[in-house]
Amino acid sequence: MGVPRSFVFWSLLSVVLTQRVKVRNEVTGYVGDEAMLQCLFPATSPDIKVSQVTWMKEMGGKKQNVAVYLPDHKPNFPLDNSGRIRFLNVSLQDATLIIQPLRMSDEGTYVCEFATYPHGNEDGITTLSILARPTNTAESRKVVVGNTTIPVAICTSANGKPPAHIKWLTTLPGSYNASEVTNGDGTVTVTSQFNMVPTAVADQQQITCVISQRTLAVPENIPVTLSVLYPPQVTIDGYDDNWYMSRSEAVLRCTAKGNPKPTHYSWSTPSGPLPPTVQVQGDRLVVQSVDVAVNTTFICHVTNSVGTTRVEQTVLVREHPMRLQSSAGAVAGGLVGGILALALLGALVFFLLRRRRTRPPVKGAYDSSTRVFGNGAAPPPSLIYRPNSELDRPLRATPGEGAPGEQSGPYSYPGQRHEEEEEGERLDEVGPILQLSAHPGHGAPSGYEDDDMESQHDGSIISKTAVYV
Repeated sequence: MGVPRSFVFWSLLSVVLTQRVKVRNEVTGYVGDEAMLQCLFPATSPDIKVSQVTWMKEMGGKKQNVAVYLPDHKPNFPLDNSGRIRFLNVSLQDATLIIQPLRMSDEGTYVCEFATYPHGNEDGITTLSILARPTNTAESRKVVVGNTTIPVAICTSANGKPPAHIKWLTTLPGSYNASEVTNGDGTVTVTSQFNMVPTAVADQQQITCVISQRTLAVPENIPVTLSVLYPPQVTIDGYDDNWYMSRSEAVLRCTAKGNPKPTHYSWSTPSGPLPPTVQVQGDRLVVQSVDVAVNTTFICHVTNSVGTTRVEQTVLVREHPMRLQSSAGAVAGGLVGGILALALLGALVFFLLRRRRTRPPVKGAYDSSTRVFGNGAAPPPSLIYRPNSELDRPLRATPGEGAPGEQSGPYSYPGQRHEEEEEGERLDEVGPILQLSAHPGHGAPSGYEDDDMESQHDGSIISKTAVYV
Protein backbone atom coordinates (compact mmCIF):
# COMPACT_ATOMS: atom_id res chain seq x y z
CA MET A 1 0.00 0.00 0.00
CA GLY A 2 1.58 3.28 -1.08
CA VAL A 3 1.98 6.45 0.97
CA PRO A 4 -0.49 9.17 0.09
CA ARG A 5 1.03 11.94 -2.00
CA SER A 6 -0.53 14.61 0.17
CA PHE A 7 1.32 13.31 3.27
CA VAL A 8 4.66 13.38 1.47
CA PHE A 9 4.02 16.92 0.26
CA TRP A 10 3.26 18.30 3.70
CA SER A 11 6.26 16.47 5.20
CA LEU A 12 8.64 18.02 2.68
CA LEU A 13 7.05 21.39 3.23
CA SER A 14 7.59 21.04 6.96
CA VAL A 15 11.28 20.28 6.45
CA VAL A 16 11.69 23.26 4.16
CA LEU A 17 9.94 25.56 6.59
CA THR A 18 11.98 24.26 9.55
CA GLN A 19 15.21 24.84 7.73
CA ARG A 20 14.16 28.40 6.85
CA VAL A 21 14.74 29.63 10.46
CA LYS A 22 18.51 29.64 11.16
CA VAL A 23 19.44 28.96 14.79
CA ARG A 24 22.20 27.21 16.73
CA ASN A 25 21.17 23.99 18.38
CA GLU A 26 23.15 24.73 21.58
CA VAL A 27 24.76 27.81 23.03
CA THR A 28 27.10 27.76 26.03
CA GLY A 29 27.61 30.76 28.25
CA TYR A 30 29.23 31.60 31.55
CA VAL A 31 27.61 33.24 34.52
CA GLY A 32 28.32 36.95 34.34
CA ASP A 33 29.23 36.83 30.66
CA GLU A 34 27.20 37.43 27.53
CA ALA A 35 25.20 34.86 25.51
CA MET A 36 24.12 35.36 21.92
CA LEU A 37 21.11 33.36 20.69
CA GLN A 38 21.19 33.56 16.92
CA CYS A 39 17.89 33.49 14.95
CA LEU A 40 17.67 34.47 11.24
CA PHE A 41 14.83 34.31 8.75
CA PRO A 42 16.27 35.04 5.30
CA ALA A 43 13.72 36.25 2.74
CA THR A 44 13.42 33.55 0.09
CA SER A 45 10.36 34.96 -1.69
CA PRO A 46 8.74 38.36 -1.88
CA ASP A 47 5.39 36.66 -1.35
CA ILE A 48 6.28 35.69 2.26
CA LYS A 49 5.52 38.41 4.73
CA VAL A 50 6.77 38.44 8.38
CA SER A 51 4.52 40.24 10.78
CA GLN A 52 6.03 39.41 14.23
CA VAL A 53 9.09 37.95 15.94
CA THR A 54 8.80 36.19 19.32
CA TRP A 55 11.33 34.47 21.66
CA MET A 56 9.85 32.01 24.12
CA LYS A 57 11.32 29.90 26.91
CA GLU A 58 10.03 26.53 28.02
CA MET A 59 9.42 26.70 31.74
CA GLY A 60 7.58 24.01 33.67
CA GLY A 61 6.22 22.44 30.48
CA LYS A 62 4.86 25.78 29.24
CA LYS A 63 6.20 28.47 26.97
CA GLN A 64 6.61 32.00 28.27
CA ASN A 65 7.44 35.02 26.14
CA VAL A 66 10.93 36.39 26.62
CA ALA A 67 11.13 38.97 23.82
CA VAL A 68 8.53 40.21 21.28
CA TYR A 69 8.88 42.58 18.32
CA LEU A 70 6.11 44.10 16.21
CA PRO A 71 6.89 46.60 13.45
CA ASP A 72 4.52 49.19 14.86
CA HIS A 73 5.72 48.76 18.47
CA LYS A 74 8.92 48.82 20.45
CA PRO A 75 10.54 45.56 21.46
CA ASN A 76 9.03 44.10 24.59
CA PHE A 77 10.69 41.82 27.19
CA PRO A 78 8.02 40.41 29.46
CA LEU A 79 10.28 38.30 31.79
CA ASP A 80 13.01 40.90 32.40
CA ASN A 81 12.63 44.54 31.45
CA SER A 82 15.85 45.67 33.22
CA GLY A 83 17.83 45.88 29.99
CA ARG A 84 19.68 42.62 30.57
CA ILE A 85 17.86 41.11 27.50
CA ARG A 86 17.81 42.83 24.10
CA PHE A 87 17.73 42.24 20.34
CA LEU A 88 21.01 42.48 18.51
CA ASN A 89 19.24 44.13 15.53
CA VAL A 90 15.63 45.26 15.58
CA SER A 91 14.56 43.50 12.38
CA LEU A 92 11.95 41.04 11.13
CA GLN A 93 14.67 39.00 9.39
CA ASP A 94 17.23 38.97 12.24
CA ALA A 95 15.85 38.14 15.67
CA THR A 96 19.24 37.38 17.35
CA LEU A 97 18.85 37.80 21.12
CA ILE A 98 21.54 39.07 23.56
CA ILE A 99 21.47 38.15 27.28
CA GLN A 100 24.06 39.84 29.45
CA PRO A 101 25.06 39.34 32.20
CA LEU A 102 24.02 35.72 32.31
CA ARG A 103 22.39 34.17 35.31
CA MET A 104 22.02 30.53 36.13
CA SER A 105 18.27 31.01 35.82
CA ASP A 106 18.74 31.86 32.14
CA GLU A 107 19.59 28.25 31.36
CA GLY A 108 16.92 26.36 29.40
CA THR A 109 15.29 25.79 26.00
CA TYR A 110 14.43 28.80 23.84
CA VAL A 111 12.15 28.95 20.79
CA CYS A 112 12.56 31.64 18.13
CA GLU A 113 9.28 32.05 16.19
CA PHE A 114 8.43 34.11 13.08
CA ALA A 115 4.77 34.86 12.24
CA THR A 116 4.58 34.73 8.44
CA TYR A 117 1.96 35.03 5.76
CA PRO A 118 0.79 32.83 4.10
CA HIS A 119 2.71 29.92 5.78
CA GLY A 120 1.92 30.77 9.38
CA ASN A 121 4.42 30.51 12.23
CA GLU A 122 7.93 29.16 11.61
CA ASP A 123 10.37 28.55 14.47
CA GLY A 124 13.77 27.27 15.55
CA ILE A 125 14.87 25.79 18.90
CA THR A 126 18.06 26.62 20.84
CA THR A 127 19.30 25.14 24.13
CA LEU A 128 21.19 27.56 26.37
CA SER A 129 23.62 25.90 28.78
CA ILE A 130 25.10 28.02 31.54
CA LEU A 131 28.54 27.27 32.97
CA ALA A 132 29.66 28.84 36.22
CA ARG A 133 33.28 29.46 37.13
CA PRO A 134 33.70 28.34 40.72
CA THR A 135 35.25 30.28 43.55
CA ASN A 136 38.09 28.13 44.91
CA THR A 137 39.59 28.39 48.39
CA ALA A 138 41.64 26.19 50.69
CA GLU A 139 42.77 26.53 54.30
CA SER A 140 44.12 24.53 57.21
CA ARG A 141 42.28 23.78 60.42
CA LYS A 142 43.97 24.29 63.76
CA VAL A 143 44.05 20.90 65.41
CA VAL A 144 45.71 19.54 68.54
CA VAL A 145 48.16 16.67 68.33
CA GLY A 146 46.42 13.38 69.08
CA ASN A 147 45.82 9.76 68.11
CA THR A 148 42.57 10.08 66.11
CA THR A 149 42.14 10.76 62.39
CA ILE A 150 40.50 14.15 61.91
CA PRO A 151 40.27 16.78 59.12
CA VAL A 152 43.37 19.00 59.10
CA ALA A 153 42.63 20.97 55.90
CA ILE A 154 39.62 21.85 53.78
CA CYS A 155 39.32 22.83 50.11
CA THR A 156 36.15 24.36 48.59
CA SER A 157 35.05 24.95 45.00
CA ALA A 158 31.90 27.02 45.41
CA ASN A 159 29.09 27.93 42.99
CA GLY A 160 30.46 26.13 39.98
CA LYS A 161 28.74 24.42 37.11
CA PRO A 162 29.42 21.69 36.28
CA PRO A 163 30.73 20.42 39.63
CA ALA A 164 34.50 20.59 40.19
CA HIS A 165 36.81 17.66 40.88
CA ILE A 166 39.18 18.02 43.86
CA LYS A 167 42.25 16.03 44.87
CA TRP A 168 45.22 16.55 47.24
CA LEU A 169 48.97 16.33 46.62
CA THR A 170 51.08 15.49 49.69
CA THR A 171 53.71 13.13 51.07
CA LEU A 172 52.01 12.93 54.46
CA PRO A 173 49.99 9.85 55.36
CA GLY A 174 46.30 10.63 55.09
CA SER A 175 43.13 10.46 53.00
CA TYR A 176 40.51 12.82 51.58
CA ASN A 177 36.85 12.81 50.65
CA ALA A 178 34.46 15.15 48.85
CA SER A 179 30.83 16.23 49.12
CA GLU A 180 28.54 18.24 46.80
CA VAL A 181 25.73 20.69 47.50
CA THR A 182 23.43 21.98 44.71
CA ASN A 183 22.57 25.61 45.24
CA GLY A 184 19.23 27.26 44.49
CA ASP A 185 20.53 28.82 41.27
CA GLY A 186 21.69 25.50 39.89
CA THR A 187 25.37 25.85 40.72
CA VAL A 188 27.19 23.24 42.77
CA THR A 189 29.55 23.68 45.72
CA VAL A 190 32.13 20.90 46.20
CA THR A 191 33.99 20.51 49.52
CA SER A 192 36.96 18.20 50.14
CA GLN A 193 38.66 17.48 53.48
CA PHE A 194 42.15 16.10 54.04
CA ASN A 195 42.17 13.75 57.04
CA MET A 196 45.09 12.43 59.08
CA VAL A 197 46.30 11.75 62.62
CA PRO A 198 47.73 15.13 63.70
CA THR A 199 51.37 14.95 64.81
CA ALA A 200 53.99 17.51 65.74
CA VAL A 201 55.97 16.47 62.65
CA ALA A 202 53.05 17.49 60.41
CA ASP A 203 52.98 21.03 61.79
CA GLN A 204 54.02 23.62 59.18
CA GLN A 205 54.09 20.96 56.45
CA GLN A 206 52.61 22.04 53.11
CA ILE A 207 50.00 20.14 51.12
CA THR A 208 48.31 21.19 47.86
CA CYS A 209 44.65 21.21 46.84
CA VAL A 210 44.19 20.63 43.09
CA ILE A 211 40.86 21.75 41.52
CA SER A 212 39.76 20.78 38.00
CA GLN A 213 36.62 22.15 36.34
CA ARG A 214 35.33 22.70 32.81
CA THR A 215 35.58 26.47 32.98
CA LEU A 216 39.25 26.33 34.06
CA ALA A 217 41.85 26.21 31.28
CA VAL A 218 44.27 24.41 33.63
CA PRO A 219 43.75 22.92 37.11
CA GLU A 220 44.12 25.39 39.95
CA ASN A 221 46.64 24.53 42.68
CA ILE A 222 46.20 26.01 46.15
CA PRO A 223 48.96 25.35 48.74
CA VAL A 224 47.96 24.88 52.36
CA THR A 225 50.28 24.99 55.40
CA LEU A 226 49.10 22.72 58.19
CA SER A 227 48.79 23.97 61.75
CA VAL A 228 49.05 21.29 64.43
CA LEU A 229 49.10 22.51 68.03
CA TYR A 230 51.43 20.57 70.34
CA PRO A 231 53.09 21.12 73.74
CA PRO A 232 56.73 22.26 73.94
CA GLN A 233 59.52 19.90 72.89
CA VAL A 234 62.44 20.71 75.20
CA THR A 235 66.17 19.96 75.43
CA ILE A 236 68.91 21.36 77.71
CA ASP A 237 72.17 22.37 76.01
CA GLY A 238 75.50 23.59 77.37
CA TYR A 239 76.67 20.83 79.71
CA ASP A 240 80.04 19.45 78.50
CA ASP A 241 80.79 17.07 81.44
CA ASN A 242 83.70 19.31 82.45
CA TRP A 243 82.26 21.50 85.19
CA TYR A 244 85.03 21.84 87.79
CA MET A 245 85.49 23.80 90.98
CA SER A 246 85.73 27.56 90.50
CA ARG A 247 84.88 27.39 86.82
CA SER A 248 83.24 30.66 85.80
CA GLU A 249 80.35 31.43 83.48
CA ALA A 250 79.00 27.90 83.08
CA VAL A 251 75.70 28.11 81.19
CA LEU A 252 72.75 25.79 80.58
CA ARG A 253 70.21 26.74 77.89
CA CYS A 254 66.68 25.39 77.73
CA THR A 255 65.85 25.02 74.03
CA ALA A 256 62.17 24.53 73.23
CA LYS A 257 59.82 24.59 70.26
CA GLY A 258 56.08 24.22 70.09
CA ASN A 259 52.87 25.43 68.48
CA PRO A 260 52.03 27.98 69.71
CA LYS A 261 55.43 29.34 70.64
CA PRO A 262 56.45 28.67 74.28
CA THR A 263 55.72 31.61 76.53
CA HIS A 264 57.09 30.67 79.97
CA TYR A 265 60.38 29.14 81.23
CA SER A 266 61.24 28.18 84.81
CA TRP A 267 64.19 26.42 86.51
CA SER A 268 64.33 24.32 89.67
CA THR A 269 66.11 21.40 91.35
CA PRO A 270 64.68 18.25 92.99
CA SER A 271 65.13 19.94 96.35
CA GLY A 272 63.34 23.09 95.21
CA PRO A 273 65.43 26.28 95.30
CA LEU A 274 68.41 26.90 93.08
CA PRO A 275 71.97 27.23 94.45
CA PRO A 276 72.91 30.81 95.38
CA THR A 277 75.60 30.99 92.67
CA VAL A 278 73.01 30.39 89.95
CA GLN A 279 71.21 33.12 88.02
CA VAL A 280 68.15 32.57 85.81
CA GLN A 281 67.93 34.63 82.62
CA GLY A 282 64.77 33.43 80.88
CA ASP A 283 65.64 30.23 79.07
CA ARG A 284 69.27 30.43 80.34
CA LEU A 285 70.71 29.28 83.65
CA VAL A 286 74.06 30.97 84.40
CA VAL A 287 76.50 29.74 87.08
CA GLN A 288 78.89 32.54 88.00
CA SER A 289 81.30 30.23 89.85
CA VAL A 290 80.96 26.47 89.99
CA ASP A 291 80.99 25.02 93.51
CA VAL A 292 79.77 21.93 95.35
CA ALA A 293 76.21 23.27 95.49
CA VAL A 294 75.99 23.06 91.70
CA ASN A 295 76.54 19.29 91.92
CA THR A 296 72.83 18.59 91.44
CA THR A 297 70.07 18.06 88.86
CA PHE A 298 68.56 21.09 87.15
CA ILE A 299 64.97 20.96 85.87
CA CYS A 300 63.62 23.21 83.10
CA HIS A 301 59.83 23.72 82.77
CA VAL A 302 58.47 25.17 79.48
CA THR A 303 54.80 26.11 78.96
CA ASN A 304 52.54 27.10 76.06
CA SER A 305 48.77 27.13 75.65
CA VAL A 306 48.68 23.39 74.92
CA GLY A 307 50.67 22.17 77.92
CA THR A 308 53.86 22.14 80.00
CA THR A 309 56.97 20.03 79.41
CA ARG A 310 59.88 19.44 81.80
CA VAL A 311 63.37 18.11 81.13
CA GLU A 312 66.28 17.38 83.52
CA GLN A 313 70.06 17.76 83.35
CA THR A 314 72.35 16.25 86.00
CA VAL A 315 75.60 18.15 86.63
CA LEU A 316 78.73 16.42 88.03
CA VAL A 317 81.22 18.87 89.56
CA ARG A 318 84.85 17.78 89.26
CA GLU A 319 87.71 18.84 91.48
CA HIS A 320 89.99 19.61 88.54
CA PRO A 321 89.28 20.31 84.88
CA MET A 322 89.32 17.29 82.63
CA ARG A 323 91.44 17.59 79.52
CA LEU A 324 89.29 16.50 76.68
CA GLN A 325 90.67 15.70 73.31
CA SER A 326 88.17 15.83 70.64
CA SER A 327 87.89 12.96 68.26
CA ALA A 328 88.71 15.37 65.47
CA GLY A 329 91.93 16.37 67.27
CA ALA A 330 92.88 12.75 67.83
CA VAL A 331 92.33 11.94 64.18
CA ALA A 332 94.34 14.99 63.12
CA GLY A 333 97.19 14.05 65.52
CA GLY A 334 97.27 10.50 64.22
CA LEU A 335 97.34 11.75 60.66
CA VAL A 336 100.23 14.14 61.34
CA GLY A 337 102.16 11.42 63.18
CA GLY A 338 101.69 9.02 60.29
CA ILE A 339 102.93 11.61 57.81
CA LEU A 340 106.03 12.32 59.92
CA ALA A 341 106.79 8.60 60.26
CA LEU A 342 106.56 8.13 56.49
CA ALA A 343 108.81 11.16 55.95
CA LEU A 344 111.47 9.78 58.34
CA LEU A 345 111.31 6.37 56.68
CA GLY A 346 111.71 7.94 53.24
CA ALA A 347 114.70 9.99 54.43
CA LEU A 348 116.38 6.88 55.85
CA VAL A 349 115.91 4.91 52.63
CA PHE A 350 117.23 7.84 50.59
CA PHE A 351 120.35 8.13 52.83
CA LEU A 352 121.13 4.41 52.54
CA LEU A 353 120.72 4.40 48.77
CA ARG A 354 122.88 7.49 48.38
CA ARG A 355 125.64 6.04 50.58
CA ARG A 356 125.63 2.82 48.59
CA ARG A 357 125.96 4.72 45.33
CA THR A 358 128.96 6.80 46.58
CA ARG A 359 131.09 3.80 47.74
CA PRO A 360 134.22 3.16 45.55
CA PRO A 361 133.99 0.26 43.09
CA VAL A 362 135.07 -3.10 44.44
CA LYS A 363 138.60 -3.97 43.51
CA GLY A 364 140.00 -7.44 43.07
CA ALA A 365 142.54 -8.78 45.59
CA TYR A 366 146.20 -8.25 44.73
CA ASP A 367 149.29 -10.02 46.00
CA SER A 368 152.79 -8.57 46.11
CA SER A 369 153.66 -9.87 42.68
CA THR A 370 150.65 -8.36 40.87
CA ARG A 371 151.60 -6.35 37.83
CA VAL A 372 149.57 -3.26 37.13
CA PHE A 373 150.97 -2.00 33.89
CA GLY A 374 150.19 -3.39 30.44
CA ASN A 375 150.30 -6.92 28.99
CA GLY A 376 152.48 -8.63 31.62
CA ALA A 377 155.31 -6.13 31.41
CA ALA A 378 157.35 -5.63 34.55
CA PRO A 379 156.66 -2.46 36.47
CA PRO A 380 159.17 0.32 36.23
CA PRO A 381 161.99 -0.13 38.64
CA SER A 382 160.83 2.84 40.71
CA LEU A 383 157.23 1.56 41.17
CA ILE A 384 156.88 -1.16 43.79
CA TYR A 385 153.44 -2.33 45.05
CA ARG A 386 152.73 -1.73 48.74
CA PRO A 387 149.49 -2.43 50.59
CA ASN A 388 148.30 0.59 52.60
CA SER A 389 147.48 -1.23 55.80
CA GLU A 390 150.68 -0.11 57.52
CA LEU A 391 150.84 3.43 56.25
CA ASP A 392 150.20 4.68 59.75
CA ARG A 393 153.79 3.74 60.72
CA PRO A 394 157.21 4.07 58.96
CA LEU A 395 158.56 1.10 57.09
CA ARG A 396 161.83 -0.43 58.25
CA ALA A 397 164.26 -2.29 56.06
CA THR A 398 164.60 -5.83 57.42
CA PRO A 399 166.56 -7.78 54.82
CA GLY A 400 166.59 -11.50 55.14
CA GLU A 401 163.27 -11.88 56.93
CA GLY A 402 160.35 -13.60 55.34
CA ALA A 403 159.04 -17.02 54.73
CA PRO A 404 161.35 -19.61 53.30
CA GLY A 405 161.44 -19.59 49.51
CA GLU A 406 159.79 -16.21 49.39
CA GLN A 407 161.64 -13.23 48.09
CA SER A 408 161.26 -10.16 50.23
CA GLY A 409 161.07 -6.70 48.79
CA PRO A 410 163.61 -4.05 49.42
CA TYR A 411 161.57 -2.77 52.39
CA SER A 412 159.80 -4.99 54.84
CA TYR A 413 159.16 -5.44 58.51
CA PRO A 414 158.81 -8.44 60.75
CA GLY A 415 155.56 -10.29 60.23
CA GLN A 416 154.80 -8.37 57.03
CA ARG A 417 153.68 -11.50 55.19
CA HIS A 418 151.30 -12.45 57.92
CA GLU A 419 149.81 -9.01 58.12
CA GLU A 420 149.47 -8.78 54.36
CA GLU A 421 147.09 -11.73 54.48
CA GLU A 422 144.98 -9.96 57.12
CA GLU A 423 144.85 -6.82 55.09
CA GLY A 424 143.70 -8.57 51.89
CA GLU A 425 140.06 -7.62 52.41
CA ARG A 426 140.92 -3.96 52.93
CA LEU A 427 142.24 -3.69 49.40
CA ASP A 428 138.64 -3.60 48.16
CA GLU A 429 138.10 -0.19 49.73
CA VAL A 430 141.39 1.60 48.96
CA GLY A 431 143.00 -0.43 46.14
CA PRO A 432 146.65 -1.32 45.62
CA ILE A 433 149.30 1.31 46.20
CA LEU A 434 152.17 1.86 43.86
CA GLN A 435 155.10 3.15 45.88
CA LEU A 436 157.51 5.42 44.17
CA SER A 437 160.98 4.19 45.25
CA ALA A 438 164.34 3.39 43.69
CA HIS A 439 165.95 0.00 43.64
CA PRO A 440 168.96 -0.43 45.89
CA GLY A 441 171.94 1.19 44.43
CA HIS A 442 170.10 4.12 42.86
CA GLY A 443 170.60 6.44 45.79
CA ALA A 444 166.93 6.70 46.67
CA PRO A 445 165.64 6.88 50.24
CA SER A 446 165.14 3.57 51.92
CA GLY A 447 161.51 4.28 53.12
CA TYR A 448 158.68 6.84 53.47
CA GLU A 449 159.62 10.13 54.99
CA ASP A 450 157.47 11.62 57.71
CA ASP A 451 156.61 14.61 55.60
CA ASP A 452 155.52 12.26 52.81
CA MET A 453 152.46 11.11 54.80
CA GLU A 454 149.12 12.96 54.87
CA SER A 455 146.28 12.48 57.35
CA GLN A 456 142.72 11.94 56.00
CA HIS A 457 139.30 12.90 57.45
CA ASP A 458 138.50 9.30 58.27
CA GLY A 459 141.64 8.93 60.42
CA SER A 460 143.81 7.11 57.89
CA ILE A 461 147.22 8.23 56.55
CA ILE A 462 148.26 7.99 52.91
CA SER A 463 151.40 8.82 50.97
CA LYS A 464 151.64 11.92 48.91
CA THR A 465 153.85 10.18 46.30
CA ALA A 466 151.95 6.88 46.06
CA VAL A 467 149.65 6.15 43.14
CA TYR A 468 146.27 4.45 43.99
CA VAL A 469 144.68 2.18 41.44
